[in-house]
Amino acid sequence: MRLEAISWERLTDALADRVARTAAEDGGPWLRVAVDGAPAAEGELLAARLAEALRLRGRFVLVVAAAGFLRPASLRFEYGRQDAETYYEGWTDTGALWREVFNPLDPGGSGRVLPDLWDPVTDRATRSPAVQLPPGGVLVVQGPLLLGHWFPFDFSVHLRLSPAALARRTPDDARWTLPAFARYEAEVDPVQAADVVVQADKPRHPAWNGAATG
Repeated sequence: MRLEAISWERLTDALADRVARTAAEDGGPWLRVAVDGAPAAEGELLAARLAEALRLRGRFVLVVAAAGFLRPASLRFEYGRQDAETYYEGWTDTGALWREVFNPLDPGGSGRVLPDLWDPVTDRATRSPAVQLPPGGVLVVQGPLLLGHWFPFDFSVHLRLSPAALARRTPDDARWTLPAFARYEAEVDPVQAADVVVQADKPRHPAWNGAATG
């Protein structure tokens, strides 16, 4: 894979231009974008930058963090607090994401998206009100392990860390998750699945495959 060095500012503008030119694959009035990456890649920062750049281009944007759709602690920790297989397969409530986030954006859907459902700190429902996406609105879903669930993304960005960088930048109390990301690389191959790959080993000096993908 050919990578080109780029600043975060240029990368954000280029991604926003690409998203602005993208049409929903199902012909609907809303666009669904993924910013996928391990927590150590700090995808929330890129998602926020991308959202702001799209707003400057006149688009309504809602950023939804997958962390707001975790399962209750009783299910996440059923096999212990540091079980990598459960983290990979069962931490995120994918059914709730389908029901509350993606299904409302199907053609003919209501366009009313729930921005979060569960607070993992309090282990209680958030009770946040739904947000109405107008026609032309963009949903940006940010979080880890997003590309293996058949979510209907129209455009996807994968923030990649090499195994060494991922291990180095993952806090000690989260290093037990590393086997889950190794499995993700092997089973889902997000580098091939994503529309754009950003190599984020060096936080101040990203590189991307945008020049190769058009």
